[in-house]
Amino acid sequence: MIRIENISKKYADQKVLDHITYHFPQGERIALVGANGQGKTTLLNAITGVEAPDDGRVIKPKDHKLSFLAQSFSDHPQATILLECVSGHEAIFRYKVQMEQSLKEMETEYSDEVYEAYEKHLRLYEAEGGYQIEGLAERVLQGLGFRPDQLSESPLKLSGGWRMRLELAKILVSNPDFIILDEPTNHLDLPSIEWLENYLLDFKGTLLFVSHDRTFLNALGTVTLHLQSGQVREYQGNFDSFLRQRELLQSGQEAAAKKLEQQKAHMQKFVDRFRAKASKASQAQSRMKQIEKIDAALENSSVLENDKAFHIPKLNYPKSGKEVLVAENLTVGYKDPLIKDVHLRMLRGEKIGIIGANGKGKTTLLKTLMEAITPLKGSVQLGTNVHTEFYSQGAAEDIRSDQSVFNCIAQQNPDLTGQEQRALLGAFLFKGNDLKKKTKVLSGGERARLVFACLFGRLPNLILMDEPTNHLDMMSKDILAEMLRQYTGSLLFVSHDRDFIESVADDILEVVDQKLQRLI
Repeated sequence: MIRIENISKKYADQKVLDHITYHFPQGERIALVGANGQGKTTLLNAITGVEAPDDGRVIKPKDHKLSFLAQSFSDHPQATILLECVSGHEAIFRYKVQMEQSLKEMETEYSDEVYEAYEKHLRLYEAEGGYQIEGLAERVLQGLGFRPDQLSESPLKLSGGWRMRLELAKILVSNPDFIILDEPTNHLDLPSIEWLENYLLDFKGTLLFVSHDRTFLNALGTVTLHLQSGQVREYQGNFDSFLRQRELLQSGQEAAAKKLEQQKAHMQKFVDRFRAKASKASQAQSRMKQIEKIDAALENSSVLENDKAFHIPKLNYPKSGKEVLVAENLTVGYKDPLIKDVHLRMLRGEKIGIIGANGKGKTTLLKTLMEAITPLKGSVQLGTNVHTEFYSQGAAEDIRSDQSVFNCIAQQNPDLTGQEQRALLGAFLFKGNDLKKKTKVLSGGERARLVFACLFGRLPNLILMDEPTNHLDMMSKDILAEMLRQYTGSLLFVSHDRDFIESVADDILEVVDQKLQRLI
């Protein structure tokens, strides 16, 4: 099995990985977790060889097959989606190409030598399971949301998100011993996420994965590897089990550190009192050496860092009428209907989640309810004194790049006091020098958090959100969920994040067969 020894990686003056040694246990599903910026992707890149470590080595058994989900895709894919997926199994695809080449040669000039080459590659193709590979590829592609009629189309017709789904499908058909996945659910809708979970639960090899989807982590993880301050610590069990163990470990370490501090204080009193007395000088010197040992122990102790605390500010959201939004006999779409005959009556304070497969019209429905798109049929009516805000999937990219974080919220929320503006930013983890940061240097997750702070600062009493947890790490999702739970207005949102949906929504609607129906 794969082993890493003394892996280190440094960027500028920051050491991201600090002499990490770990033996990946065979047959386990290992969740690699840690806050953003702790080096999870760097560690994966070191294991896969995408990026060389500064020190240390990666030991892989001979003939051990490792597959990983890269963050890019081929510029020159095969002619069809199905064929590109089959190419993920390199050996089978190589034999297939060699067989076809031999057949082509025999059409023009037959020879025993070419026929023997064809027979050889045919035997290898059969031994690897070549006749079953297309059926497997079809099942995997359809499980990840591809329609049967799409499989004969060119991959070049697909969007970036669907190309990444195709890359994931190629990994699943490649028959690896070790799979590495970095945020595999990012481009998947809820049905595809659930299908992928079930597929990976049946995988017999070793899985190492990074995800910010708590439900996905809990469903798959048998071992949790926590990366923090350049070091990894192994915990048995899934993500929730890791949190419980970590809390116990932290409380135990804090108690040990407190005991050392008390011992140090007691010895320091003796030293301060008797240092000048000749009769006690040797005893004072001895205690000073013990204090030095305690200082070293405290410095080297691995007391776990507390997650950043956040405080939800109280804001004065205006009160709307009892009925916030009413849709009657609504059909949404562009030329053709996507969702038909929607009847929706939303009351003040309700929080409703909408789920369903991609491409079924969920975003179109939100835009129609916001009156950004004209309905094909029916009507939408907002209630009295309703002030709406819409969070789109591309909202984080629309922030001006020439402003500081604080100037951004001050400009968008001039009616708030400076204290309220800072409180909102603090709630979304922007504190101290973070307020002076230029928005152009923010990560995707930081930009999303800034958009949320500005949105809540505009004091809407009805918020519509389209995939609000995209790009957010677990801490940021928890903050947003808590903000929305305490929010006194009304909320209608689309999401594929099951944990987020369950923690925020009072009611869930599902798009099925062009209908919006209540999930029972």
